[in-house]
Formats: sequence, structure tokens, C-alpha cells
Amino acid sequence: MFNPSQEDVRRFFCDVYAKHRQGLPMEPLETIAAGWIDEHPEYHEDLIDADAAVARVYDGANGRENPFLHLSMHLSISEQCSIDQPRGIRQAVELLAARRGSLLHAHHDAMECLGQMMWEAQRAGRPPDGEGYVACVQRRATK
Repeated sequence: MFNPSQEDVRRFFCDVYAKHRQGLPMEPLETIAAGWIDEHPEYHEDLIDADAAVARVYDGANGRENPFLHLSMHLSISEQCSIDQPRGIRQAVELLAARRGSLLHAHHDAMECLGQMMWEAQRAGRPPDGEGYVACVQRRATK
């Protein structure tokens, strides 16, 4: 199983941003990541220098979210939807995107559910509840 380190993740996104800006060929996952990077110009400065990105601390103290965590969540949700795992997530995100008028906004809503699921699982010391996660996204799509 692939288990990237924090440094690996940060270098991945910085490398994707550099390739994208230079118009270089990319792997399919890099192309998806570049699309999410384009949706978040507020992160571009963080992605310019990989060494600085690796050294930077994102602890919320300055009121900024971690752009690498945020972009990683976009990739996770994209992958979940592409394979419909957990089952029903694709339809739930599609419904949410239709309701919100934007896949970006739908992903941001789904991130809230994904983060909640992970926090609850870690707190309780149990596996993540995929059904609960999908149900959370569905509720957001229908309210």
C-alpha cells in the first residue's frame, strides 16, 4: 500500500504545479491534481518552492489552512468518485455538485463530511464509517 510522507505529498503538489506551469506532460493523477491547483490560486505561492513547502508548518495558528491537506482531500474525493468507493459516493457528490452548481463547492462540502468521518474514527479507535460518510454527503445534497 502506498503511504506517502508529508514531504512526499508536498513535493508531489509542488512538482505538479511546476510541470503544469511549464506545460510539461503529466501522469493522469498529476493532471487531476493540476486541475484542483488551478481552482485554488490562493495556494500557488505555497507551491512555488518545494523546499520551503517541506519546511513550512501549517498548524492553523496564522488562520491559514494547510493547502497540501486540502488538495489531498480533493484528490481523495476525486478517486473515491472515480471508483464509487465507498459505494454511493459518486452519486452523492454528483447530486451535491448539481445542488451547489459547482463541483468545487461540492468537494468542499464533502471534505467536511470526510474530515468528520476520519476524526470520529480516530477518536473512537475504529475503522472509518464509509456509509456514514456517504450519508453525510447525501444530507448536504438534499438540504
